[in-house]
Amino acid sequence: MTDSPFAPGATRNSVPEFTREEVGLANRNSGALLETLDCDITPTGTHYLLTHFDVPMLSAPDHVLEFAGAFDAPFALSMDEIKAQPQVTQPVTLECAGNGRAGMDPRPLSMPWMYEAVGTSEWTGTPLASLIARAKPRDSVQDFAFIGADFGYDKGVAHAFGRSLTPQDVAELDVMLVWGMNGAPLLPQHGAPLRLIVPGWYGMASVKWLTKIEALEHRYQGFQQVETYRFRAYEGDPGQPVTRIHVRSLMKPPGVPDWFTRDRWLPAGRVTLSGRAWSGGGVPIERVEVLLNGDWHDAVLTGRAGRYAWTGWQIDWAATPGLHELACRATDAEGNHQPLSAAQNLGGFANNSVHRVRVHVAESA
Repeated sequence: MTDSPFAPGATRNSVPEFTREEVGLANRNSGALLETLDCDITPTGTHYLLTHFDVPMLSAPDHVLEFAGAFDAPFALSMDEIKAQPQVTQPVTLECAGNGRAGMDPRPLSMPWMYEAVGTSEWTGTPLASLIARAKPRDSVQDFAFIGADFGYDKGVAHAFGRSLTPQDVAELDVMLVWGMNGAPLLPQHGAPLRLIVPGWYGMASVKWLTKIEALEHRYQGFQQVETYRFRAYEGDPGQPVTRIHVRSLMKPPGVPDWFTRDRWLPAGRVTLSGRAWSGGGVPIERVEVLLNGDWHDAVLTGRAGRYAWTGWQIDWAATPGLHELACRATDAEGNHQPLSAAQNLGGFANNSVHRVRVHVAESA
């Protein structure tokens, strides 16, 4: 980034160029607009999207969810039958596991998320656990595989997107089969007509375009389970699976932006800064600190809409003329807190380092 926001043709020799493939991914997948952080619920059209392959255009009247494999009472359900089950609507904050990847050094080549791969929606569906119980999984079951209709290649391997949860995960997590988002049917890009929502876990677990739940008497070996979404330190490292969301916070950018650099501009004087903070597993946020004039100050927490939804925060700042770097960091009730810089891993996952915002404060008129 150049020091001046008025240099649209400036070179950035110190910053690695994004590849054509990364730019293509960034054009296809969209992040939330940080100016909507005022909202408890992210407007549907601005909720982040990460789609690995093509969006399947499925017909809700014809869609069937199959319970297959090591069940003693396997069955299939139409969408009408699923919607006839007990319903629940729950606000849940979803975050992509790759959020912040573009800020890692070195930067792994993949979807180059900065800060915007997060959003909170009110999801409507039915709890999964009772339907799993109805299918009567055998005592020997080790994994439940959730298979979507989206199909493609990754590293030369053809596969449908799939992820798994253990029987313990299903028992302990408030997993939902979801058909509604913010009071309306799911949109195609959000998994219509049916998707999984795993509250408190990174978004890869919330399989979209769900077609089959398979009970397995061995651990699921699907590509998206064993070849990616793992914390690996080096090639060949089996790593550890990416699961629960790490504690994080974001700031609503104050003032107005420069078109090219996205630096912020505002006049001197009092300004209220605000944002959102969240953590995984339903763990509440205990503290948010904001870096103002070189020192960290506690913000006021303004509450959350539900156990798995993000928490609002705000703080007043007496903005003085000059260039400032603001930042925010959160701590959850288990004592987990955001680092100043990210721990490196090969996939660029779970970068929850502090959100930094450059602000130019001008003399008051």
